[in-house]
Amino acid sequence: LLIVGGAGFLGYYLTKSVLHWNLNNSIRDQINLTVLDNFSRGMPAFLSELNENADLKIIEHDITHPLKTELGDFQFILHAASIASPTYYRQHPVETMDANVIGLRQLLDYCLNQKKGRKENVEGLLFFSTSEIYGDPPNEFIPTPEDYKGNVSCTGPRACYDESKRFGETLCVNFANQYELPIKIARPFNNYGPGLKISDKRVLPDFAKNILFDQDIILHSDGKPSRTFCYIADAIVGYFKILVNGRPGEAYNIGVESPEISMLSLAKKIK
Repeated sequence: LLIVGGAGFLGYYLTKSVLHWNLNNSIRDQINLTVLDNFSRGMPAFLSELNENADLKIIEHDITHPLKTELGDFQFILHAASIASPTYYRQHPVETMDANVIGLRQLLDYCLNQKKGRKENVEGLLFFSTSEIYGDPPNEFIPTPEDYKGNVSCTGPRACYDESKRFGETLCVNFANQYELPIKIARPFNNYGPGLKISDKRVLPDFAKNILFDQDIILHSDGKPSRTFCYIADAIVGYFKILVNGRPGEAYNIGVESPEISMLSLAKKIK
């Protein structure tokens, strides 16, 4: 298994879940795990602590460059390498687009080359897209089904993230269809849990930061906008199910339909 972007929030839980599997299963069922990341926000403490783990290889690599041949063959690949925080992807829009498009293309080409080279075929590649590909759906499309086409600005402040994820999905679908490759797509909806950076500038870390520093919770709206939130442990199960059992070229929402909670109610609950 190759996890690209293993230093992030999702990468932490994906990595730890694999190591937990290895700890509780026989040698025959062990998963050889390689984690790639460019560590643009530094090497997280959890990976440093795992560096001596025999089940794990940690390699610094920019996924916009081809995979190194010495990495060997992979059966499964998870592409979770992208800046996901709106604050940070607005600061680094080109890098965000490169990870979601050029980085993805490197992995898709790897899958295709494995098949053409009669090497060990990749059995599954999962691209982490986003619920942001739907943009701002009207009320009749909330909860949002996978066949909703989206209402997204291609030039707005979030476009570097939203549109590169949308194009990434297009790449996945066409590689799956044209070359018969097992490429799948996940669309996370507000995954949360321990390990989200307090500096991430998303709603739950922001509210938690306000509480920790004894500050008033600041709402950037009238408090009426609502969201659903999916706990990370539940989401991780969904991601591995898509990787192994998902249909090639299909996109899957990973979240919960209810209960929706307004930002004002969320602030009161956290307070």
